[in-house]
Amino acid sequence: MGVEDSPARYLAEFLGTYILVLTVGCNVLSGQPIWGGVSIACSLTVMIYALGKSSGANFNPAVSLALGINKTLTWTEVAIYMVCQFLGGIVGGLTYLAMFVDAFNLQPTAGHGLWQAALAEIFYTFMLVFVILNVAVTKKAEGKQFYGLAIGFVIVAGAYSGGAISMGCFNPAVALGIDLISVFEGFGNCFWYTLFEFVGAVVAVVLFWVVRPDEPGALFKIAASEPGKVPLVSRLVSEFLGTFMLVLTVGLNVLGGSTAGAFSIAASLMCMIYALGDVSGANFNPAVTMAIVCSRRGILSTADGAMFVVAQISGGIVAAFTYSAMKGGQSFALKPEPSAWSQVLVAEFAFTFVLAFVVLSVATVKDPLTEYFGFAIGMCVTVGGCAIGKISGGSLNPAVSIGISASHAAKGGFAQCLGYTAIELLAGVAAAGMFQVTQPSEFSMDEKDGKA
Repeated sequence: MGVEDSPARYLAEFLGTYILVLTVGCNVLSGQPIWGGVSIACSLTVMIYALGKSSGANFNPAVSLALGINKTLTWTEVAIYMVCQFLGGIVGGLTYLAMFVDAFNLQPTAGHGLWQAALAEIFYTFMLVFVILNVAVTKKAEGKQFYGLAIGFVIVAGAYSGGAISMGCFNPAVALGIDLISVFEGFGNCFWYTLFEFVGAVVAVVLFWVVRPDEPGALFKIAASEPGKVPLVSRLVSEFLGTFMLVLTVGLNVLGGSTAGAFSIAASLMCMIYALGDVSGANFNPAVTMAIVCSRRGILSTADGAMFVVAQISGGIVAAFTYSAMKGGQSFALKPEPSAWSQVLVAEFAFTFVLAFVVLSVATVKDPLTEYFGFAIGMCVTVGGCAIGKISGGSLNPAVSIGISASHAAKGGFAQCLGYTAIELLAGVAAAGMFQVTQPSEFSMDEKDGKA
């Protein structure tokens, strides 16, 4: 995104943050358990598209801090941006107070402590800042227009998962606006939340440099095996991070009794695909990796695919124990109790097939989607999660299945993931076969180099 070189960018930062905090307050005070997170996400999305050219559309001191560390903004600009953002948050809070003559206090939700809120704020502020760096700051993102959708919908992922623990600020200006307006009910948590969010931003910058060591601001370099290729370490870290955030979002939505779980999980997948698609291909799923390897077009070698699977399963297991810790040791069984195994296996096969087939068709073809690939793939989780969630849980991913079962192993039922994993991998193979049948042009000889 280009940025205007004029004082107007400071007003843009104030205005975008103002609208964001106003939308947050109105949704909370009007009681929007289902659509509130989507409304807040959309306010961020539309203001990013409206004001990205003016200021870069940070609207968040944690984002500005990250851009300062990455040397995208000067520290003077960071300081001015933060002042404008904090003022926007305060005025946004005053506006919803005037509208509702009511306010709400900033604090961890019932049953959760400050350390649990800290993890929620760190993880989803990390995700937000990490996605921004990857879709709006990296030189590879130049000319792309999906940035607003990718950034805004991190809020959908976080609001219904981490938000059930911390209230889901992910933004120091939001935290200050909420806390200051409810000062008579208590004040001070905004300082803790700001600390947590700044930690998430710093971690995002460091891991951004790991997955994109060729970025100008990177403080360390990772050598690639071949010139022009992404280093294997960067690709494996990419697969771990994407799978980790996906499984973390799955677990927190389920344990929090989310009203929009499938959509939140789909959003987490979509946003991380947009962020890391040009790093590792953003598989985040052993069944998808299986489908790509089995499509036999040299996109991913068997050896690299095997390492991807290890990274994905590791990310899923670490995430599962993380969400269990955040929820006081709670876990859940992979398979819904009332369902028969015959129902589960058919359901998982059908909708894992859909996911893998869509990945092959929109992201690995000769003329792939350039703007909507993340949306198309991510929304497969909305399709499957809503369609078969009550039958099989809608895992559609061996890393999800193994992670869920690993965290629940002490309570029995780990073996369930073996059946899920087998049928999901089989669905990946079937997707590769169907892809070859339905899209034969992808296997025809290339006129330029004579290669299939």
